[in-house]
Amino acid sequence: MQITTNSALTAPTNGAGTGAAAITSDFNTFLRMLTAQITNQDPLNPINSEEFAVQLATFSGVEQQVRTNELLVALAGQMGQSGFSQMAGWLGMEARAAMPVAYDGTAVSILPPNPIAGERHQLVVFDSTGAEVDRQTITASGDAVTWDGTDPSGAPLAPGQYDFWLESFSNDTLVASEPTQTYGAVREVRIDPRGMVLVMPGGIEIFADTVTALRAPGAVDATSLASAA
Repeated sequence: MQITTNSALTAPTNGAGTGAAAITSDFNTFLRMLTAQITNQDPLNPINSEEFAVQLATFSGVEQQVRTNELLVALAGQMGQSGFSQMAGWLGMEARAAMPVAYDGTAVSILPPNPIAGERHQLVVFDSTGAEVDRQTITASGDAVTWDGTDPSGAPLAPGQYDFWLESFSNDTLVASEPTQTYGAVREVRIDPRGMVLVMPGGIEIFADTVTALRAPGAVDATSLASAA
């Protein structure tokens, strides 16, 4: 199994903003054309009243679309700022989530899930390129596992980003592969078009809605102070 890890989220283009600008531009263009048509009409052959009524109805519809879009953008901004303020309390807390680990030479505590299948289970470690660098057999208890940062030969691995997965086997056949979780200190909170983003040690970024628990700094893995559900 080979996994490619990502240390940062990719920000999407702001389609809503682009759409709003396009709608506003169309609205202004339509308004100029309608004004020019009325100003330059032939007094002896004025615009047909029914045709003019249709144009006015179109004008009203475009105007309403522009105003509605502006209100939605403003509302989204207010909601984002409100959520941002509420999450200020997360700064400095330790958040639990399925995410890569920025290994700095210190032993890492990994929280594997309770296996969904199989009778033999292994914690598999991948580096930032997706290459497997370590594998160790663990129990099915779901208890925290400490990884000391060495490869199967006992040689220390270089600091960097590592991903941890639980692989389960039945009669030597891989039957399940599940991501593990770990705790990391919340360094920064950012507003993203897709949701609130937490910046973790090593610049790793995760969405706030993927966090399953929060705890005070230095708490043991067995104790979660607050559920993020």
